[in-house]
Amino acid sequence: MKNHGFSIIELMIVLAIVVFFATISLPKYFNYYAKAKQAEVALNLASLHTAQQAYFAEHGTYSHVLNGENGIGWKPQGYKGGGEQENFYYTYGFNFPGAQEGVHYFTGKLKTSKESLGQCFADKENFVARAAGDVAGKGKIDVWQIDSDRKMENIQKGLD
Repeated sequence: MKNHGFSIIELMIVLAIVVFFATISLPKYFNYYAKAKQAEVALNLASLHTAQQAYFAEHGTYSHVLNGENGIGWKPQGYKGGGEQENFYYTYGFNFPGAQEGVHYFTGKLKTSKESLGQCFADKENFVARAAGDVAGKGKIDVWQIDSDRKMENIQKGLD
């Protein structure tokens, strides 16, 4: 009777090949995953810009109040109070002393602090709003901004 099967050497060779391919493909996968998170930024900042323009058309000024009384009526889709429970990753809005969660900024799933937004503002004639998040999970914050002229740029790259 003839035994059919794999020897331990053959199994170890197959395992070594699988591990080799995994070490090559996983970093690429995580990089693509982080870039997919960046796609969220373009949509949300463009939406924030549209809300600011509508508010400006009605009131003749821009506002740093995103949601609530005297606000522009903007918040990220499905906002639930901030943090891990959210469906969005970045923190969006304005950073200034006294800024409040859910009013002036919104914290996403990555729980990036409002201080990571840096200097952003809204006044009578202009605004600069920002989004920040550690999308690669390496402690390097990715920061995007949009201004009243709809110029959107990645001002601090969080991806290599």
